[in-house]
Amino acid sequence: MNAPQAIATGAAKVPPARYDWASALKEAALAALVTLGLCIPLVLLRTDQTQGPNIVLTPRFGLVASLVAAVFVTRLLLHAWAAYRGGRPVLQQKAQVRTTAGVATRAQVGLYAFMGLALTYPVIMVLVQGGLNESRYWVDLGILVLTYVMLGWGLNIVVGLAGLLDLGYVAFYAVGAYSYALLSTTFGLSFWICLPLAGILAAFWGILLGFPVLRLRGDYLAIVTLAFGEIIRLVLINWVDFSGGGAGISSIPRVTFFGVPFTANEDGFAARFGLTFSPMHRIIFLYYLILMLAFLTAFVTMRLRKLPVGRAWEALREDEIACRSLGINTTNTKLTAFAIGAMFGGFAGSFFAVRQGFISPESFTFHESAIILAIVVLGGMGSQIGVAIAAIAMVAGPEMLRNLGFLKAVFGQGFDPNEFRLLIFGVGMVAMMIFRPRGLISTREPTAILKERRSISGSLVKEGHG
Repeated sequence: MNAPQAIATGAAKVPPARYDWASALKEAALAALVTLGLCIPLVLLRTDQTQGPNIVLTPRFGLVASLVAAVFVTRLLLHAWAAYRGGRPVLQQKAQVRTTAGVATRAQVGLYAFMGLALTYPVIMVLVQGGLNESRYWVDLGILVLTYVMLGWGLNIVVGLAGLLDLGYVAFYAVGAYSYALLSTTFGLSFWICLPLAGILAAFWGILLGFPVLRLRGDYLAIVTLAFGEIIRLVLINWVDFSGGGAGISSIPRVTFFGVPFTANEDGFAARFGLTFSPMHRIIFLYYLILMLAFLTAFVTMRLRKLPVGRAWEALREDEIACRSLGINTTNTKLTAFAIGAMFGGFAGSFFAVRQGFISPESFTFHESAIILAIVVLGGMGSQIGVAIAAIAMVAGPEMLRNLGFLKAVFGQGFDPNEFRLLIFGVGMVAMMIFRPRGLISTREPTAILKERRSISGSLVKEGHG
């Protein structure tokens, strides 16, 4: 068999690529040099305050050397892995189009497992920790995770389904929080009245944001939404008579059990139901409240995907020009995506205000928008269960560093894991972009089905799409 015949029959093999040691060492040394330059101002010197007013600078040469060596070795391994992947025979592969019998079953099992764990989480924590008061930290952590799950599902409508890059989603979060805080403290309205009002006001601001950006796409849209989020934060800081300025709003009324307060008096929740009073009753109620709000967000999103507006969102995400040629009103499609996503952000903001009892503009910075967007992207844009998994990993994962005491035995007693939370977060994001660039859940089930239900593989999804 000659070479042309071998190529025609697919029997030709590509010889394995040789490992270029010189290039690998050069790239690894450059990465280590950059790491050293970053570690000198950030990691090398640690400030320790003595008993007096003096501050002592403690050098950490060993830690810097360890980080530089770790980056050097990791870069070598990545170079070797890339050479191994590139040296394998390249065969023509058919597009992966699988029936969703197994995929849908696994997705349903995962969704039911998540719902079951979420519903029984406080009970499990109480049994494991041995009491209500002992489990408060873990229940508070669950509330924090579910808040970001709800925010991620709300932003998933705008970014994952409609394909509109929004970097100012925290603005709607702030609108919901300040709506409840001002309405409750000024007019004495209860949480159950302020909750829908906060969602309506946030949706109104979402429409106001949508009108100026109807003609923008991609990076320009991201810049405008980022500016919108910063404008809202600066207005809250400088409009002191309205929002309290940098001092924020305090003494926000707490949530009640449909009019029954969680207090120790005779009209309280514990006395009404014959229970021994405990502050944890309110915490447990807050947990199930945010759980129901998160499930409401997921249910509405899943139902909207099957309606014409949901299909219009997905058509807009794939190709706006083709979407226009089909007669879809892209103006209304974008506005509905912004409004509905903003509404759920307003619900989450209202819950944040009633849970904290105090809000200030410092709670609604761009860092929050970046975390929510990272949750959507890492989980898989358009995937509900992927966003939930990413929220658990990104919010609960760094908190677990507080309990890793064995790290002090490795790096010394002066090692504080909390100082490296952002470093570990960055390493995790880089690893995700290398090994799972389309997110944890790269396959998705289409809403429009012709004859046979099939799933869309990650290989058929464009980079940056769901």
